[in-house]
Amino acid sequence: MKPLKSRKSLQIAVLTAVLFSSVSTLSSAAEASDSAVSYKQFLKNQYTISLSDSLTKGDFVIAVDRILKAEAKDQTNVFTDLQKDSPYYKAALALHEKGILSEGKLQGDQPLTQLQATFIALKAAGLKELAYTYPKDKIKAALAKVHIDYDQNNQLTLQAAQELAAAIDTGLVSSDFKADAAAGESFANELLGKILTFQGQYKHYIGTTSDDDIFRKINDTWRTEDLISSTDLRADFDEALKKNLVTGYNLKDSRFDANFDPKLSLTYGHSDITHAIQLIGLLRSENIQARVQLEPKTSAFIYLKEWGEPTQTDDYQVVQIENGNFIAYAKEYDIEFEFDNAEQKDKFQQVIFQYAKKNSKDETGLIYSSWWQPLYYSLTDVKDYKVIANNKVSKGHYYAQSFSLSDKSDDVVTGLKKINASLNVDSYKFWVDEPFYNYLLGDFK
Repeated sequence: MKPLKSRKSLQIAVLTAVLFSSVSTLSSAAEASDSAVSYKQFLKNQYTISLSDSLTKGDFVIAVDRILKAEAKDQTNVFTDLQKDSPYYKAALALHEKGILSEGKLQGDQPLTQLQATFIALKAAGLKELAYTYPKDKIKAALAKVHIDYDQNNQLTLQAAQELAAAIDTGLVSSDFKADAAAGESFANELLGKILTFQGQYKHYIGTTSDDDIFRKINDTWRTEDLISSTDLRADFDEALKKNLVTGYNLKDSRFDANFDPKLSLTYGHSDITHAIQLIGLLRSENIQARVQLEPKTSAFIYLKEWGEPTQTDDYQVVQIENGNFIAYAKEYDIEFEFDNAEQKDKFQQVIFQYAKKNSKDETGLIYSSWWQPLYYSLTDVKDYKVIANNKVSKGHYYAQSFSLSDKSDDVVTGLKKINASLNVDSYKFWVDEPFYNYLLGDFK
């Protein structure tokens, strides 16, 4: 096995994978599994949002502003009932500037109703133009789904009725919606989760291991990947390779990050797509259910001149360096799995050891292209896994990362900063399978 090979990101696949992610995320099967509990955990993990069951309108405004990461450029106060020292002030101005709140009174301390929360969420989700296309017949049909007779309801203006109708038809609110009922924690978490979904900021995945079309989606996503060529990152990490500071590194694109629950997820790396297809088939045969995201990755490592003249393709390129060796850039991938429960995550290693880890040269009974040292890791502690470090540098939506033994991480960080003092290196621990840990120790078989 060559020094830590990675995967690359795509350019055309930016559109393809995002489309797959959106379709999967919004499909009925996927939505059915995304309960308010899942949204609650995601909001806590990603945004440190924890709501109570007694919410005010201001509480919800703050939460929406946090997930949208909005900030008003114009600090002119447009709310007659807000002062600058109000906890809602900055969030309210930011949402007003984005067209989510109207000027006038915020009434931030008032209890939040489901109807108020829905109006805010509809605009925050980017659906208001759709809403304002609704004629009265479509409004009546939509509102009937939540048992509201539009002809008999005099409380809703035309605009309000349009917004509510669009929220119903797009699934922003469900059939058990009650306009005047309090918007409790569960209702608010679900709205926030769906705002993130419509904005493309929730979990990204192309399907699940049990989907009939998961193999097609894996192949389609892989075919549209290209080598990632983030020039600045590559230059700094190539220099680290030349100095033997690292043995390899990965280039990835954060736009394809799965955003899965760390407690339930694992990342599995490889270079052959047939292996990925068979791996998912293997998990299905073992009744392991998981969401699946294919994350593009480009792997860079030293190609020694004694290996012979390298063959270059669109997916494998080399650049010769001063000592006659080459730096190779290879197309690979990470598969991110989010399992249904912790027990299935724990079972994953048992399955890999039995069917996807090579222990002898002519071993049979393994899936295609199994490695001596398979690479998979968790961001949370898993029994029998080993702690190592990741040394990561981000620029825009691209990032480069190199794995190291924990006691070598400081050396890697120091060395990278000597190459480029402006680099902000994020170094953190994570848990990897023991065979790959042994590989980092120098055991290549």
